[in-house]
Amino acid sequence: MKQEKMKLVNRLFNNETIRTVWDKEQEKYYVSVVDVVGILSESDRPRKYWSDLKSQLKKEGSEVSEKIGQLKLKSPDGKYRMTDVCDIEGMFRIIESVPSKNAEPIKRWLAHLGRERIDEVFDPSIAMQRAIDLYREKGYDEAWIAKRIKALQDRKKLTDVWKENGIVEEKEYAILTNEIYKTWSGMTAKEYKEYKGLRQENLRDNMDSLEISLSDISEEVTKRLAQKNRPLGLKENLKVARQGGQVAKNTRTEIENLLEKSVVTKDNKLNYEYIDEKLLEERS
Repeated sequence: MKQEKMKLVNRLFNNETIRTVWDKEQEKYYVSVVDVVGILSESDRPRKYWSDLKSQLKKEGSEVSEKIGQLKLKSPDGKYRMTDVCDIEGMFRIIESVPSKNAEPIKRWLAHLGRERIDEVFDPSIAMQRAIDLYREKGYDEAWIAKRIKALQDRKKLTDVWKENGIVEEKEYAILTNEIYKTWSGMTAKEYKEYKGLRQENLRDNMDSLEISLSDISEEVTKRLAQKNRPLGLKENLKVARQGGQVAKNTRTEIENLLEKSVVTKDNKLNYEYIDEKLLEERS
């Protein structure tokens, strides 16, 4: 399984988090087995329960074991660990192996999860509303959500212009994006995420309103200059990306002079803190 082509989308079942990943290539969900088994078994040691069950299924020659894969998912302590996952069809088979009063509710939940993507194909507004509802659940205010949704739309317009100007590879899109970020913030997207203490989380989702506004300005100016000048290929588009980033940098400088503080902050929306395992070892 290629993790970079998948998106983590945690789901809730009766207030219990079930780690779920959407594979955009295969257009299917992969679900954390231990999360579902934990709810089914109501065990205090769900990993041990699943380990024993998996061994039993293998001994019985069950086809379920062949459908199990592994993805790096975020644990409750904030760390990412390799975790057994399987698709919805495989989960139905696992559920049949665990006697539980929660079996039928979980089956209905999984069936609904699988249907969501079908519904979104016919009515894309469902996906947009779902995203808005999720941001609300995470505590974002309405003004921030409106700005974030608009930023997603504007980003798509920018990438469309880049495509018209000869940008075709994912790596090239990333290079151009980094050039914009580095020009106005002084950091690449990766460095910016590290500065905020993020790992796989979305950078824009962890920006405050001023940071988002500066990102919007840099990309909007880049888009309009790219439309006006029609640069061809990566080298020429890099020059335009730099110009768009420079406009945002000038705006940032003016704002910071007035506020007398940096608008690029380490603040993020996380309610947990990553712990460096090496540091823990050194302290112990």
